[in-house]
Amino acid sequence: MASKENRRITDVGTLKALAHPLRANLYRALSVAGVATASQLADQVDEAVSLVSYHLRKLAEHGLIEQAEPQSGDGRERWWQPASDGVSIHDADFRDAPEKAAAHTAAARLFHEQRADLYRRYLDARAAWGPEWNTASQDSESWMRLTPAELTEFGKELNALAKKYDEKSRAAEAAGDTEGREHVALHVYGFPFRP
Repeated sequence: MASKENRRITDVGTLKALAHPLRANLYRALSVAGVATASQLADQVDEAVSLVSYHLRKLAEHGLIEQAEPQSGDGRERWWQPASDGVSIHDADFRDAPEKAAAHTAAARLFHEQRADLYRRYLDARAAWGPEWNTASQDSESWMRLTPAELTEFGKELNALAKKYDEKSRAAEAAGDTEGREHVALHVYGFPFRP
């Protein structure tokens, strides 16, 4: 049974397992779907089912995903689900050795590239979404002067707000309110810089 908690990744092996480009995409697609088969995920990532199955097993070896209850009567199908409600990766867990810091940086770069690609795909298809979704879509920058403690507090408040809306939408969907709902990606970065 999947945990309702976020899983904090603290070891390099698990970080590297997730930071593989295809595995990161599979984990994201499975998180969106909730449960899926290798065949369903292969269609989404445009890869061979055998390759997807291999990478799903690698994610499972590291406890990132797990087998789910069958969703159909076909006993040959293996269903997968995320093992937790998400993952978190913190710099503090990887800064004590150069190779760990390098793995963390490489993973962060990959995740950023994939997020940027997702946003580029939205921009390329913007006209197809129509004025209501385009008006609702967010793209902004804020420039603030904060302390590390203030940025930490700010991040916690943003995460709490995102969780509130996620729980609200899940409850609405469970009650049958699916009209007009789409998957929405929210990417927020907060980091120091010097002009």
